[in-house]
Amino acid sequence: MSRAEQPSRRTVLTAAAVVVAAVGSGAGGAVAHAAGAATGPTAGPAEAPARPIDNRAWTTYTDWRAGTARGTRVLGGARPGVAIATPAGTTDYTDPHTGRTAAWEYATWTSPAHRLTVPATEVIASWNAHTPDGTWLQVELKGTYSDGTDTPWYVMGRWAAGDQDIRRTSVDDQGDGKSSVWTDTFAIDDASTGLRLTAYRLRLTLYRAPGSKATPTVWRLGAMGSDIPDRFTVPASTPGVARELAVPRYSQEIHAGQYPEYDNGGEAWCSPTSSQMIIEYWGGRLTDEQLSWVDPSYADPQVCHAARYTYDYQYAGCGNWPFNAAYAATFDGIQGVVTRLASLTDLETLVAAGIPAITSQSFREEELTGSGYGTSGHLMTVIGFTPDGDVIANDPASPSNEAVRRVYLRREWENIWLRTKRYNASGKVVSGTGGVCYLYFPARPTPRQRAALKAVGVC
Repeated sequence: MSRAEQPSRRTVLTAAAVVVAAVGSGAGGAVAHAAGAATGPTAGPAEAPARPIDNRAWTTYTDWRAGTARGTRVLGGARPGVAIATPAGTTDYTDPHTGRTAAWEYATWTSPAHRLTVPATEVIASWNAHTPDGTWLQVELKGTYSDGTDTPWYVMGRWAAGDQDIRRTSVDDQGDGKSSVWTDTFAIDDASTGLRLTAYRLRLTLYRAPGSKATPTVWRLGAMGSDIPDRFTVPASTPGVARELAVPRYSQEIHAGQYPEYDNGGEAWCSPTSSQMIIEYWGGRLTDEQLSWVDPSYADPQVCHAARYTYDYQYAGCGNWPFNAAYAATFDGIQGVVTRLASLTDLETLVAAGIPAITSQSFREEELTGSGYGTSGHLMTVIGFTPDGDVIANDPASPSNEAVRRVYLRREWENIWLRTKRYNASGKVVSGTGGVCYLYFPARPTPRQRAALKAVGVC
């Protein structure tokens, strides 16, 4: 997103919900990322950090066999998944961004119901898939509330790795009076009522051109549910082991004005720029053919490519969280998920195992010493920690690749990342992300990496 201290698209979308939450909290409280985080007491320094976060993913052969299939088949092997077998039917889809109507064969896979270990105010789905030309997929969520009623089927994303068949898109204006979907996030409309989501199912619909033998293949499908209390501050954590990972450094700023059709150009490309850094850390590379569409005079054409292939045509930006994770997983041997972490200790656990993370935060310039800017929403890559416990970040909001590596004060950084409420430059209470991050890691993690992921709730 842009470095500018101005309302983000999500802030605009959730303004009405924020007002509702403010009335319930009595503190003018904005909520985490997309409206509806739990209203509760502000965390004090004596409180131990909790993990009000639930992750569930379907990745194994047994997982896929447990779902309900209509026209899909389960694939075995080193990376099990689902694909189209015999289509369940044919349907027309009119792309809202091109106006083109086309017929598509489809098949579905529906997960068993997952009961959340933490009844949630927010849920974010993510997926890893291969969609060859002439194919695409849709992910939906249907949940059960704590009052015993159900949500409708909500579309969490329509996605393809490319952009020649459909325009990948989120879907606006979804709600039932109790919950809504804001771009990529399901959220309870008014968490102060105590209403929560207690269980959900995910439905995957795979599409291909009629008569084709091509199929999408999905290796990972899951969601993160959370109930993060409203808070302006979080408890201070104790520094752990110092380590710095050798992650490539890319600046979004050197792309300012390039390809403005993708979120007005490079100044808004913090998310894809961060994604590309970690993709290349794990060995992901784009070919000359894949990059041939980029103006040859532009430096780091892979950053332009990442912006194009993470772009959400409804959100009109490159910051759709699941779309970034799905883009990362188009590279061989990489998985991507969206989650929340509970503390900087979680990040230290990951970095110690060699896993960097992309974190989402918002802050005024004076709240993050050395940043040189304020932002209503920004992604950076955490690559390590100093012996004093300060955060080493590859910050794409830097004037050059050489300037990307930054060291930020631990106490400042953990607060701007983990809080759900803050004051903007105008003194208005607005939302924070409550610890959202993207994690990209090997499809076959080492035992140490697997243990670190499990320790932070990701499997």
